[in-house]
Amino acid sequence: MTQPRIPNTTVSFIDNYCTVYQKFFPEVKSYDAFKQLHLGITAEIKRKTLPAIAKAVGLINEESLLYFLTESPWSIEEIRKQRLEIILQKLGGKEIVLIIDETGDKKKGKTTDYVDRQYIGNLGKIEQGIVSVNAYGVWQGITFPLLFKVYKPKKRLKENDIYKTKTQLVAEIITELQEMGFKLELVLTDSLYEESETFLSILNQYKLPFIMAIRSNHAVLMPNEQRVRVNKWKEFERIFTNSKSKNCYMREIIFGKRRNWRYWQITTDKNNLPDNSTWYVMTNLSDAPPSVIGNNYGLMTWIEYGFKQYKNQLGWADFRCTDYHQIERWWEIVSSAFLMISLQFSGINQPENTSNDYSDKDLLLKLRQHPW
Repeated sequence: MTQPRIPNTTVSFIDNYCTVYQKFFPEVKSYDAFKQLHLGITAEIKRKTLPAIAKAVGLINEESLLYFLTESPWSIEEIRKQRLEIILQKLGGKEIVLIIDETGDKKKGKTTDYVDRQYIGNLGKIEQGIVSVNAYGVWQGITFPLLFKVYKPKKRLKENDIYKTKTQLVAEIITELQEMGFKLELVLTDSLYEESETFLSILNQYKLPFIMAIRSNHAVLMPNEQRVRVNKWKEFERIFTNSKSKNCYMREIIFGKRRNWRYWQITTDKNNLPDNSTWYVMTNLSDAPPSVIGNNYGLMTWIEYGFKQYKNQLGWADFRCTDYHQIERWWEIVSSAFLMISLQFSGINQPENTSNDYSDKDLLLKLRQHPW
């Protein structure tokens, strides 16, 4: 009788992480490709294209990796659900900070699904590209990817697509996370959602605390007889993730009378108010001291920088597919690799056995020393 083929090994911490996903791959070659992609995505190669990954992991060519992304019979929903269940298990009921981040990547032409001329937030301008709304969790300084949803411009909709605004996508993400059992301590967002009734109603529905960036010209309705008041500056200690600190300043802006939502200006220099380090925020944390609001909002600016690094280093935009089903598969594998790295160095995923494999130790050392 022919014995079933045993999956190939990579390095121990990748094999250990991927084991829980094996049941979702009916073909051994697909499970091998799943592990090889995790290995290649964490390798030190400039672009995480399939040919480059194949070369880095010792394959003759990229055919097996391409088959995995395009034709292999595995379900992205099952892989995503398993990834989120891993996070829930590790959290053990603890609350997380949820960060909503819109990200976009330039793409030439219009052969790729959902590419259009649209605002690319991380570039700060309108470009030809693809945009997604991403949700990340932060717990005790550990960052991990949760959900992503592609934004589908109206004129690029397919036959069975339903148009959804970005705020509707965010609302769906929050609802799905709540239904899965994630406990949200705080929601952080940028100014793209400041005037969205849909988004604010979801926050209110689930009674979620939030801190939201707003524009300096944010409008608030109030009676003609009331005026805008600006309180005195309050100094607070901004504590960074590397334990360093810096003195910063906050002052409350009151539109007429204090409301459930409070408005604050935050800066590193109260005399000159430099544009690149002065922010306006809106929050429903009405009783929180300035240090709590300032440090939590500062977490978002640090995380956004980290997201950019992770995207670049793990190859989020390096796909050469044009079909969104394949792009979505690629993004899910990148998200899985990001989670694997976060768990490996978080202290909540210690391996059962210490590997003597020098390639394992070498990769772990390089990942530990990496700036992101």
